[in-house]
Amino acid sequence: MGRMGAEDPAGIAGGISTSTLKSMPDDFDVLILGGGMGGYPAAIRAAQLGLKVALVESDKLGGTCLHVGCIPTKVLLESSELYHRVSARGPEFGVDADKVRFDYARIAARRDAVVGQLYKGVQFLMKKNKIEIVEGSGRLRDRGSIEVGAKQIKANNLIVATGSTVRTLPGLEFDGKFIISSDHATLADTIPESICIIGAGAVGVEFATLYNQLGVKVTLLEALDRLVPLEDEDISKEMLSAFKKAGIDCRLGVKVKGAKKSRDGVSVDTEQGEVWARQLLVAVGRAPRSKDIGLEQLGVTTHSNGFIKVDEWMRTSAESVHAIGDVVGGYLLAHAASHEGMTAVEDIAGQRVAPMEQELVTRCTYSHPQIASVGLTEKQAKEKGHEVRIGKFPFTALGRAIIHGETGGFVKIVADAKTGQMMGAHIVGPEATELIAEPALTQLFQGDAWELGRNIHPHPTLSEAVMEAALAVDGHAIHI
Repeated sequence: MGRMGAEDPAGIAGGISTSTLKSMPDDFDVLILGGGMGGYPAAIRAAQLGLKVALVESDKLGGTCLHVGCIPTKVLLESSELYHRVSARGPEFGVDADKVRFDYARIAARRDAVVGQLYKGVQFLMKKNKIEIVEGSGRLRDRGSIEVGAKQIKANNLIVATGSTVRTLPGLEFDGKFIISSDHATLADTIPESICIIGAGAVGVEFATLYNQLGVKVTLLEALDRLVPLEDEDISKEMLSAFKKAGIDCRLGVKVKGAKKSRDGVSVDTEQGEVWARQLLVAVGRAPRSKDIGLEQLGVTTHSNGFIKVDEWMRTSAESVHAIGDVVGGYLLAHAASHEGMTAVEDIAGQRVAPMEQELVTRCTYSHPQIASVGLTEKQAKEKGHEVRIGKFPFTALGRAIIHGETGGFVKIVADAKTGQMMGAHIVGPEATELIAEPALTQLFQGDAWELGRNIHPHPTLSEAVMEAALAVDGHAIHI
């Protein structure tokens, strides 16, 4: 569910308020609780399938991704990358620009403009698909209705898409000034002189990149023994090397005991000593929005951590109730939520295409260097009992990477040694988030590494690194 709370003078996508609910003529086929990147695509797909659909949203359509997550953070990173590239590396490319500087207020203004443009697009899609938007906080009443205020909306099927919220650590309460969440960091109109970031997952390394590229002193703390600990171990090693080269102070295996605020900053108490910075950003994951929405009275089962249990068709333990997106766990990613939403709606409509498969979800991190992966890591494949073959190709051997001036990183393909089937792909380096689409398609089709490698790739492009890594599985790479 969205959390921005900005005004919408024209009304959200032609939405209706709780005061007009009495005039609704009939029950809906599908009623969705939450209008984020899981909920609103599910509503569109339901409308495409001829279902009568309504969506309940307490804030702004688009949710976390559009307003405080994926979109605004990538706008910020686009500006920081451009500034860093020109200011730090311009002469290398024969570009001399005197007194290159950035204006963070204007960067923030562009962030807001991009979000505003995309938000209008979502509103238009709701109108185009004749989806009823109900403004207000919803609560599940029974398996066929949701309460919004004092009113009740009925439907044959319910979809819970309430999303997630930022987590913190004990004793580190957010104040929005000294101890901040990713939400605060994303929406800020200024940046600090120094920052300490707790958590080196995707969010932590993205903000470390943003601040570092803009000249902020960054200290990155991670409780585990490597950066981006959910990625392949080779990716983690490459990221640590790149971050150290960039001047980011990375401290691994560090447990945080607490923090003390002062007039001008925060002192973070760790088992390895104190770390002082102007701000402390806590980036330790997200928690599901599953409390106090009526799950218990419907008999919807949750895991011990609050995430809703679902099957491969996104069905919960309660008949006619599905759940999608961050609230069900798995990969807490916008594109995963969207796909889960379409899977749920197609199940409801009796027009099933394919169940949800977590191993088909691409994972993208927009740090510098970028990270992208799909499928199993080398370690996971071995733990599942596979004998594996690895194909690896460094960007340093690639013409386009040299031209681009970004030769760090590699593409790594994990394949089954007996069948040749690709089980995972892992990329760290330039445009990794764009390059992962081709291995992801190979994963969907259960293709072999050989097939990925034999696909004719254009030259000179970064995509040739994918081809070479795939060929390297069988020892056939050309340029290494």
